[in-house]
Amino acid sequence: MKALAFLAGTALSLATVAHGTAAAQSADILGAISAGRVAVISDGDYLARTYADFVLAPKEAGHRDVLTILSIANGRVTSGSLPISNSVTAAPEILELTPDGRTAFVTERLGERPDGGGTVRDLPPGRRLFAVDLSDPSMPTLADTVEIGINPEALAVSPDGQRVAVVSNTADAALLQIVEFADGRFGEVARFDLAELGISGSLNAPRGGVTATNVQWHPSGRFLAANINTQNRVAFFEFSDSDQEPALQAWGNSVEVGRDPFVGRFTPDGRHYLTSNWGRDFTATSLDGRIPNASSTMTVVRLADPEASEARHERLMTVDTGVSAEGMAVSPDGRLVATINMRGTSFPPGSARHGREAAVSLLTFDPGAGRLRKVGDYTFEGVLPEGGTFDLTGDHFLATVFEGAGPETGAGLEVFKVIRGDAPSLRRIGRVPLPHGVHHVDISR
Repeated sequence: MKALAFLAGTALSLATVAHGTAAAQSADILGAISAGRVAVISDGDYLARTYADFVLAPKEAGHRDVLTILSIANGRVTSGSLPISNSVTAAPEILELTPDGRTAFVTERLGERPDGGGTVRDLPPGRRLFAVDLSDPSMPTLADTVEIGINPEALAVSPDGQRVAVVSNTADAALLQIVEFADGRFGEVARFDLAELGISGSLNAPRGGVTATNVQWHPSGRFLAANINTQNRVAFFEFSDSDQEPALQAWGNSVEVGRDPFVGRFTPDGRHYLTSNWGRDFTATSLDGRIPNASSTMTVVRLADPEASEARHERLMTVDTGVSAEGMAVSPDGRLVATINMRGTSFPPGSARHGREAAVSLLTFDPGAGRLRKVGDYTFEGVLPEGGTFDLTGDHFLATVFEGAGPETGAGLEVFKVIRGDAPSLRRIGRVPLPHGVHHVDISR
């Protein structure tokens, strides 16, 4: 694979195009956000229409799987990149930075395209977890690679940056894996079969119908959550390694939430877990049948007291968010929540359900009462937006755009200013152009 055509280590030049609702702008619009580094992952094999026709991007298009690192200093933005295998077919949780921003972790649900491969069936199952050294962000380098269970769906970095949790769905088991990481190298991989932890199914389907699509560390580093989207529930586990041997055990009850809980987040204070429920119909045999017309939802789970002798988690409420919400983010103060909604952009042109506009839904969250309230939807032109993040102060929001919706713009990061107050809102700033296939973003100091 070839590196991204941006010049590593140089200030990005102005790239403003014709005026429009989603006109691309210079990456220097990121200079105002609160972050030292912005990491963005792009899948070069898929086009948006691949979900409908299963045909991969033509080789002559020149798309590549690539990690882009945007560094911000004194209001200026510089760029570095590294070709690295990844897949948009996973949840937008396959990229995360360590808290110090010196390492990026990436995993691949599907592997690299073989020579001559032209359809989805030609892509092998992924099985690797990558660590990327960002000590010189203008020249990211691959530090280490480790094999994990095939078809990894999501990863999460522990608060101390010393472990990576990964969920994989093999033919036989849904696995939660804990991978040690120290001094730039991976250590032991501890594998836990969710069925042995009480998460099992009885369907005549792989893994009994159990599929894990998300894993998250509690801010304390003591607990983890896993979204079991095919069973509409979230499971919680307690992690320990007091005997130098990683161990997991169930932490209280699993909680039934909304339909198809694809991704989720612990709140910064560790008192609640929020899950974004996409709402797909897994019995459907077509894209039109699988993707819902109705709004996705978000569920609030109040977590048990970590010191309680008998942990009992409680579902508090579920609210509507937006149509086909795939990714989500929580602000650093825990008072704002956003979902990234594909809407009709997931359908190809010519479909009765095709649309050019996607949206970000903004919600407020009351940490004391555990109450969510939707504020509004903020639309923009762009195809298959999936991942998103607030900046370090919560004053800006970044959403990924997989493809452009028209000739004026392409893939990139949609940048919003967060307007604070009793009635918070988002104000669009512009789009940073990036390689085709952008599907997740993370930031660090």
